[in-house]
Amino acid sequence: QVQLVESGGGLVQAGGSLRLSCVASGSIFSMNAMGWYRQAPGKQRELVAQIAGGGATNYADSVKGRFTFSRDNVKNTGYLQMNNLKPEDTAVYYCNAVVRTGILRGANAYWGQGTQVTVSS
Repeated sequence: QVQLVESGGGLVQAGGSLRLSCVASGSIFSMNAMGWYRQAPGKQRELVAQIAGGGATNYADSVKGRFTFSRDNVKNTGYLQMNNLKPEDTAVYYCNAVVRTGILRGANAYWGQGTQVTVSS
């Protein structure tokens, strides 16, 4: 099986920065796309950023220019650098990764447990 563990969340003032990490471990043959999602209280989970296996990125309009998604394929780790944070960024942030666990196996999506980000005004 595959486990995803997020870290780096916390409380920060508006305008501040945080760096989230997502470490994948377990039976990983290859890891394709990764994504960061967030869910604020009373709202649906939404996509924040995606990164393809080759490094191409895609961002929600609300975070463009402020957030940067990068990955280290050797460490099976994804990073979300969040700058100029706003109170509306407050949410639980979840990591998602599409992983193949064997050469003859298809890809499945896995989720982490989430990390809380709180931005005070």
